[in-house]
Amino acid sequence: MESLTLSTCLSPHYPSFNLRHTSFPTPSRKTPLLSLKSSLTSSHQQHPTSKTLKISENDEKLSLLLASSPQTPATAMRGAEADAMGLLFRERIVFLGNSIDDFIADAIISQLLLLDAMDSTKDIRLFINSPGGSLSATMAIFDVVQLVRADVSTVALGISASTASIILGGGTKGKRYAMPNTRVMIHQPLGGASGQAIDVEIQAREIMHNKDNVTKIISNCTGRSYEQVQKDIDRDRYMSPIEAVEYGLIDGVIDRDSIIPLMPVPERKSLMMKYISWCNR
Repeated sequence: MESLTLSTCLSPHYPSFNLRHTSFPTPSRKTPLLSLKSSLTSSHQQHPTSKTLKISENDEKLSLLLASSPQTPATAMRGAEADAMGLLFRERIVFLGNSIDDFIADAIISQLLLLDAMDSTKDIRLFINSPGGSLSATMAIFDVVQLVRADVSTVALGISASTASIILGGGTKGKRYAMPNTRVMIHQPLGGASGQAIDVEIQAREIMHNKDNVTKIISNCTGRSYEQVQKDIDRDRYMSPIEAVEYGLIDGVIDRDSIIPLMPVPERKSLMMKYISWCNR
């Protein structure tokens, strides 16, 4: 009687599977019908570090002994990231720390909607450290920030550039902040056109529509005129947190005393101005 034995070779990263035929004597009536008896001697001769499928003849239960994939630093980091994001979520903190694409937008939107559904009376803190990205994905996040009933307090750190600055300015007015060393940058949407003349014309109209839409949004967020914003975003405009406050894109700067205890935004408001007053001396 021939039986199949499945063995795995314990490689550092990827298990390799090998099938081989092993001859066994015809089992007696007392032997279970489903029985795979491993030949340890032959297995170890071919694969010194292999493990095989075994059946315990005592309890007739199948036990699969396969080598588990080793945990690499990358997988360990992803697990730690998930744990950290879960803890932040419990504190109603959402972190945008990547270039903005559809996948990132879906993750941010789902968190905002869920936190709003759980309790719309408590603020949601949205921390932003992003160079920007897809305009359509950014508009999706921006619209949800406007949609949710809970106040969304936006906090910029590192850099909030390009489309990320739109989300920063789209937070609840009076609750938009930046860390002392943040850089904020606004500019007009980027785009290009190629193909037949009619295709170039269609794409050019869409680019101009996007520019008009972004100009209106920044104008509404900052209180500046449409013409002024249109002129300001014609080229990249970088701002310090103080300049962003003066421009109207944010409402204050978070200093060390106010961010460590994570006090509620209304109580933190007076502390923001301490840092601004100190910088203006």
